[in-house]
Order: sequence, then C-alpha cells, then structure tokens
Amino acid sequence: MGYAGGTQPNPTYRNLGDHTETIEIDFDPAAISYEKLLDLFWRSHHPGQPAWSRQYRAVVFYHGERQKTLALKTRDRVAARMQGPVSTEILPAGPFTLAEGYHQKYYLRQKPDLLAEFEAIYPTPEALAGSTAAARVNGYLAGYGAPAELQTELDGLGLSQNSRRKLTNLVGGATQRSGPGCPAPQRPAL
Repeated sequence: MGYAGGTQPNPTYRNLGDHTETIEIDFDPAAISYEKLLDLFWRSHHPGQPAWSRQYRAVVFYHGERQKTLALKTRDRVAARMQGPVSTEILPAGPFTLAEGYHQKYYLRQKPDLLAEFEAIYPTPEALAGSTAAARVNGYLAGYGAPAELQTELDGLGLSQNSRRKLTNLVGGATQRSGPGCPAPQRPAL
C-alpha cells in the first residue's frame, strides 16, 4: 500500500496532498500476464462508480505504452459489458511512495501473535510490506483463499506450528470472498 499520482514530495497518510492511495504490484509475466492482472482488477471494484475523493479514486497507473494499450483495451471491454461509462482513470505511473508501516497488512495487524512472527522474519517496515508470505497470510485473513489452498502453501510461510494451527483455524472458519459486494468474513476469536 502506498501513494502515487500526485506532485507533493514524500506524501504521508496525514499529509497526502494530491496523491491517491494505491498499491504497486511486482509480477512475473511468465506466471501471470498484465492483462490477466487487469481483468482481476476490473472484477475487484465498481468501475462505474465515480470517485468521491482524489485520495480514494480508482485508477490504473501504467508503465509504458504496452501497459497503457492493455489498460485502455480492458477498460473499453468493461464499458461495453456495463453499457455505460467507466469512472476508473488510466494514468501514467509516476513515483510510488510506500505508506507508513501501520497501513501495511491490515488484517495481519489484527492478529498480533501472527504479526510478531512475521516482524521477527521481516524486521523493517519495508521488508514486511514487501513480503509475499505476509501478503498471502493477510489475504487469507481477509477471507480470500480457501482452506485447501492454504494447506498447499502453509509450509512456505515461515510460521511456527502454533501459528500454523491458528491460521488454519481462522481460515477454516472464514466466509470466502469472491469479489465486490461479498459479505465480510466471519472469524472466530483466538
């Protein structure tokens, strides 16, 4: 999570200026194409809903002409399917500023015992924010991903046996999300 699309140097949550809250995705094009990421993006928000503020607007920041062309192509497909205008903006990427540590891994931060294990492995806010394992656990805690999926990757997350059991129980009791408008996950207490 971070800030982009503005001109103010060193934006923060309390001093955002003209930036937008956003995420930056590093991906392996051999594993997933940019177009597939865009398809996931379009399914994960309401593209016809106008932004109520610059801070929370929906925007695709592209890097280069190829990404711009794909972003526009997928936007046009969405507009045709919706039979209406798309409010999501398509803009050139500029500098990305990583948000403060307390804005990273929201759902993981709600489980201090799990967070403590990841902070021991990734001791700086930048390392934790960039951790794929922490991102995966955060997603599972948010209700994305099935218990069977978790079992296939549990060994690679770096968690103790106790935390693995807790995470398995939490994910097993969560209502799985499949897209916008789904109910919040039901989580048992620790």
